[in-house]
Amino acid sequence: MAVIDVYNLQKEKASQIELREDVFGVPVNKHVLHQVVVSQLAGRRSGTASAKTRSEVNRSGRKLYRQKGTGRARAGNAASPTRKGGGVIFAPKPRQFAQRVPKKVRRLALRMALSDKFQSDRLFVLADFNLPDLKTKGFLGVMKNFDVRKALIVTDQANVNLERSSRNVPWVKIMKSEGLNVYDLLNHEHLFLVQAAIPRIEEALVS
Repeated sequence: MAVIDVYNLQKEKASQIELREDVFGVPVNKHVLHQVVVSQLAGRRSGTASAKTRSEVNRSGRKLYRQKGTGRARAGNAASPTRKGGGVIFAPKPRQFAQRVPKKVRRLALRMALSDKFQSDRLFVLADFNLPDLKTKGFLGVMKNFDVRKALIVTDQANVNLERSSRNVPWVKIMKSEGLNVYDLLNHEHLFLVQAAIPRIEEALVS
């Protein structure tokens, strides 16, 4: 078992807890992380881009002018991609960009991302994140205590004061443990875990 300190909001050590080695002590494989991140970002693409080909545009099929004798380049109908209002060559069509990644690989990548934060001392465990007031200034004070920027904060349940106090801070993201994902873990430099969320995360990743 790996041991980590538990802090309060003033960055005072409150206690220590043990973390599961099979969740927070996994060797990191960059290829697995890359595969899952690419799959996650591909799944976010809407895939709704669409344009008409020359067979779909509303244009007459009549030849524009006779083939010879005009001194101009020969031309077919007005739907030609080289003419204004014509079709698009290799026009994009609605499609699905999603890439399927096995469930075991997704879980492994999550364990690797969590292990990376723990092994590089960029993981902070808090006894709780209960702010006394709904004020951005108070939230920024906590971030200043830990001297961090670009932080992901994971809670065990909805926290109104925390969510509203931080919503004007662009470099912080709040989420519940159920929404934890590889991209957000890697995209934020530091990770804050509320102590009550850790058993839920460990249970989800080893079950």
